[in-house]
Amino acid sequence: MTCDSVSKLIPLYFYGELPPDDEDRLEEHLHECAPCTRALERQRVLAAALDRRQVEAPQFLLDDCRADLIAAIQGGAPRANRAAKGPWTLFLEALGASFIGLHRLRQPIGAVALVGLGFLAARFSGSSPSQIAPAAPSDEVFATVRDVKPDSAGRVQIAYDETRRRTVTGSMSDQGIQKLLLAAAREENPAVRVESVGLLQRQAGSEEVRDALINALAHDANVGVRLRALEGLKPLAGDPEVRKTLARVLLTDDSPAVRTLVVDLLVAHRDDAMVGVLQNAVQREDNSSVRLKVEKALKEMNASIGTF
Repeated sequence: MTCDSVSKLIPLYFYGELPPDDEDRLEEHLHECAPCTRALERQRVLAAALDRRQVEAPQFLLDDCRADLIAAIQGGAPRANRAAKGPWTLFLEALGASFIGLHRLRQPIGAVALVGLGFLAARFSGSSPSQIAPAAPSDEVFATVRDVKPDSAGRVQIAYDETRRRTVTGSMSDQGIQKLLLAAAREENPAVRVESVGLLQRQAGSEEVRDALINALAHDANVGVRLRALEGLKPLAGDPEVRKTLARVLLTDDSPAVRTLVVDLLVAHRDDAMVGVLQNAVQREDNSSVRLKVEKALKEMNASIGTF
């Protein structure tokens, strides 16, 4: 894990919203990284300040936040935003709510709570990272807050990364569009990866695209992305590099759907090396449907099910 990815996961880790494997990897990183450990401590300080504020968020906002988190963790497609209220409206509502009883708090704590409420409302209400100001319909400026430090005078120092969103349109033959799709195939958002890999299928003849599809099939954690990559590799099932990856995926992938499609692609282009791969697979396979498919393929090739 990198420090950048850990900084994005710290809020989810703090509130117990990470899958166990991601939680273990994040904790291993924290043991070795002092800056990230300090970032986690700042999250604790911020959470404590918010707890003292005791502002109750609207129920629909809490429901939306949880639904977004579950969708992101499970790799689902982004949910549609509410038509009635956008991120900026929710931010203003949270900002207004934070002024109720503000005089009861000391200035530093109040400043942290105010900034925290505004950031969290914008970040978890359907826009990530939080939107600062639109520069143009297709050119928006976004910021991700990295650090918040109140001082004794009641002021707040905020460190943030600013990104400008642009929208481009073009055909699949456009080199710029293809480069962006290749980059999108490695994005953290699984829904973006699924869509981009699906579009790259049309350009599988390109060596660069072929390598991207092979990498997605072999390493992507989202089964939807791997299935899209398999579809794109169908025309290349006879390629030696593709077949080497297919053989490895047949023995290691945890999805029966993926393994089933891999068998189809291997059988479509038979060679002597494939017999040994299928014999090895049938000994390891724990899914009855996939096992039957492998056994059938071996019988059609007049090959023994066992290895010798």
